[in-house]
Formats: sequence, structure tokens, C-alpha cells
Amino acid sequence: MLALEDGTIFEGWSFGRAGEVTGEVVFNTALCGYQEVLTDPSYAGQIVTMTYPHIGNYGVNPEDVESARPQVAGFVVREAATVVSSWRASGMLDRYLDEHGIVGISEIDTRALTRHIRTHGAKRGVISTAELDPETLISRARASRSILGLDLAREVTCERPYEFEAHSEAPSVAPHLVPVLRRGETRSTQSDQAPLRVIAYDFGLKRNILRNLSAAGCAVTVVPGTTPAPDALAMDPDGIFLSNGPGDPEPCTYAIEAAKRFVDRLPVFGICLGHQILGLACGGKTFKLKFGHRGANHPVKNLETGQVEITSQNHGFCIEPDLFDGPDFVQTHVNLNDGTVEGFRMRDRPVLSVQYHPEASPGPHDSHYLFEEFVSMMKARREAR
Repeated sequence: MLALEDGTIFEGWSFGRAGEVTGEVVFNTALCGYQEVLTDPSYAGQIVTMTYPHIGNYGVNPEDVESARPQVAGFVVREAATVVSSWRASGMLDRYLDEHGIVGISEIDTRALTRHIRTHGAKRGVISTAELDPETLISRARASRSILGLDLAREVTCERPYEFEAHSEAPSVAPHLVPVLRRGETRSTQSDQAPLRVIAYDFGLKRNILRNLSAAGCAVTVVPGTTPAPDALAMDPDGIFLSNGPGDPEPCTYAIEAAKRFVDRLPVFGICLGHQILGLACGGKTFKLKFGHRGANHPVKNLETGQVEITSQNHGFCIEPDLFDGPDFVQTHVNLNDGTVEGFRMRDRPVLSVQYHPEASPGPHDSHYLFEEFVSMMKARREAR
């Protein structure tokens, strides 16, 4: 049974782990990529509903993951496939969820659930196989924690810094850990041929972001989201990357304060939660969207080129457009579904920020050029030093 805080009840069949779980019930409109959705740390604390009716058709494998394990609180589908049709498959979705302790529910009317969320907004909910009394579950949903005001980035960030090495990465486990510089240590002077050094703040970092930065010629050091700015600057980076992540950006005061220091010193690139944190650091405000943007098919217009990009998105908060009332900031992208802010830059500093996921895996790939822009900003700074 799936129960929402407003009293709405859905009955279905259990798949994955038997048990009970609470979270914010949201929906994702992607037609494929369910394994990437499951393992995206930005979904921490959320029960994700897939609007596409058949989920699990191509099974699961150790390569299509964005973190070491599934991150969703729960999973809701119309039909969980019992036959796998893919040469890449190494297992079935149902067993994969069970092995990782993820509670799921299938055979419910996901169209009705999606329309309810679109009309009334994202709701706290509970999935249970143990307790099937509606009133009891509704009470538990109402008593569960709200995403609003919740700092989930602390819960999903890495424990210590590490260097990302693409050639040695094992997709099904945590990235390879090697020693990194400590505060006060210095690197030898970088030559023009040396890789660009990027410090990536992990607020819920997706693995494909690291792959894209590495493919663009960057040597990436990942640091916990709580890392103070002086510690990151002591590593002598060419640029700072602020990653995606779950929850409300406003409680992440440690990250906002660090971002304030970075925009005055280095090229900065933010996406998703990192974009919102950067907006707050620049004096903007954020608000919670009614039901968020989640899927792989959201149209975004680049206001500087006039081109429309099909984008992958996963967020529940957005920057207020008031940020652009002043002369220092320029809105670069707009969501064509609801007109919300999808990107901005600073006029006189190398700061680039977007709300969506340019690294999207399995796609779309319309926005990969943003990594090239980030690299160009870092190269310009290095040449000017």
C-alpha cells in the first residue's frame, strides 16, 4: 500500500524489499535510465514514481550506476518487468532492489498518482508491506520528515577527499581513493600541458560528472561538501565544480559561504543543487517548486544562442528571478515548460551555472558544451597568471 499525507491511498503489489519506508513522493518522466535514477544521490529521501509504464525491461548492470548503491527511499512503477531483454543485463530490477534494501510497489495507476501530484504538489508518503491499515499509514506519512528545510547533502557527501581516476574506476564500487594534498602543501608549478586541476564539491555527486570532467582533460579531486574554502584553495585548483545533490539548498550554509569565496578567485561551474547554492552565494533566493522537474525530456532555451536543448533534470527547488534585477548577473537559460530560471552567469567573472544535468546518462547530450565552456574559462585564467 502507498499512502500520501493528504489521505490518498494506492494498493498494489510489492517488489524489491518487503518492509516500510517514508519519503517525499515525486515523479520522473524519463522513458529509460531507471538504474541511473535509482542511484542518483539527488533522490535521497524521495519515493520516485516512474511515469513510463514498463520498468525493468532491460534489467540492471554494474555500469549504469551514478553512485555505489541505490539512493531512493522507495520506488513506484506501473509494471515491473519479469522478462529481461538486453545483452548488457547482469540481473533483474526486482532482485537488485531487494539486495539493496529498496522497498517498491507495482501494479498501481501511476498516471493517476502523477496527475494527483501535478495538481496538489509533491506529498510525503509511505510504502508498506507490513502495515495495510490506511489510517495508520496516513498518520505515519504525516509524521515523516519534510524535504523543506532539510540538509540532505550532509547525508550523501563523501567522507574524505579522493582523486578520481577514470582508468581505474570500478563502476560498481566507490571511486578509487588515492592521497590528496593536505592544507599547507603545495603542488609544483603547472605547465600549459598539465591537466587542469578541478576541485569538485560532492553534495551528492553523480559519477558521470566525473567522467565528463576527466574526458575534458581535467584532473579531478573530489572533496566533501562541508570542506571549508581555504582548504580547497590550498590545493591550488584551476576551477571549482559545485555538484548536484538532494534537499533544500538554504540549510547548506557551509557550502554557500565557501561559494562566496570562490566566485572572487576562480572559475566556478555549478549544476542542480550546486547551481542553487551558487545563486544563494550571489545574493539570490530560492523557492520550492510545486512538484519539481524530474525526467530526461525537459525543454530549456539558451537565451544567448536561441537554441532549445532537451535536458535531464532532477530538482525540487529553483532560483528566484530577482537575482537578475541587478547588473552583475545574466540569465542564460529558461525552462520552456514553466518559465523558471535554468541557468545564469556573471558579467565580469568566470562563473557558469545551470539547473539541469549536462552530464546526463543515458542522455540527452544536448548540453555537453557546458563542460567545454568551463574548461575554456580555466584555460583563460591559467594563461593570464
